[in-house]
Amino acid sequence: MNEYQQQLCSESEWDFSDLRALFVNGTLKPSPATSHTEGLARISIEIMEANGVTVDTVRAVDHDIAPGVYPDMVEHGAARDEWPALYERVQAADILVLMTPIWLGQISSVCARVIERLYGNSAELNDAGQYAYYGKVGGCLVTGNEDGVKHCAMAVLYSLQHLGYVIPPQADAGWIGAVGPGPSYLDDGSGGPTNDFTNRNTTFMTWNLLHTARMLKDQGGMPAHGNQRAAWEAGCRFDFPNPEYR
Repeated sequence: MNEYQQQLCSESEWDFSDLRALFVNGTLKPSPATSHTEGLARISIEIMEANGVTVDTVRAVDHDIAPGVYPDMVEHGAARDEWPALYERVQAADILVLMTPIWLGQISSVCARVIERLYGNSAELNDAGQYAYYGKVGGCLVTGNEDGVKHCAMAVLYSLQHLGYVIPPQADAGWIGAVGPGPSYLDDGSGGPTNDFTNRNTTFMTWNLLHTARMLKDQGGMPAHGNQRAAWEAGCRFDFPNPEYR
C-alpha cells in the first residue's frame, strides 16, 4: 500500500476482524498467468487484510464450473461441477467482490457464469427465512484497455442486488487506460498502479464495503420483516394495500 492507504488503516477506529471477504476473479487466464484484474484487486485485499478481515480469493477459470442455473449441475446432466464447493465459500463470506476484465465492452464469460451460478442458489433461504444472500455486501472491480468499466459495473452490481446483496455507495472501481488496444493494468508503463483516480475509487469502495458489512453484521443482518417468502406464501401481505389480492 502507498503512504496514504497506510495512514487510512492506521487511523481507523473500526474493528473488522470478524468479517470475511471473498474475491472472485473472472479473468480468462488460468493460473499462474498474470491477471491484471487481480493486480487491481490487491489494493482492496491489502486494505482489508490490514484491518483484520479474513480474505479468500478464487480464480474461477481454475475450477470446473458447469454452465446452468441449478445449485449442482451434476444432478442435471453435467459430468463434473465444482460450484457446490465454491458456493460454501460464497456463503462463508460477509463481502463478495466480483472481478472481471472487459471483452467487447462486456463482462467476461467466466464472470457471467459465476453470476449465473449465484443465481442458481439465490432461492435458498437463510436462518431468518430470507433469500440466501440477504445480509451480505457486494462490490465489483473491472480492468481492461477498452471502454466499458461503468457498463460492466452496472451489469455486475445490478445482478448482485437482484440476488439479495446489499450494494454500498460507490461499490465499484476500475481501470481501462487509453481506449483501444494498449497496455493492461500491470504492464510496464501502463500508469494503472499509479493512477490516483483508480486508487482513490478502489480505496473508497473497500471502506464502503467494510462499513456496510460492519453495520449489517452488528444488527444481525437485514431485518426480517416484509421480505420472508414463507410468510407471504402463508398469507401475510406485509401491509400490501390491496385487500382483494390473494
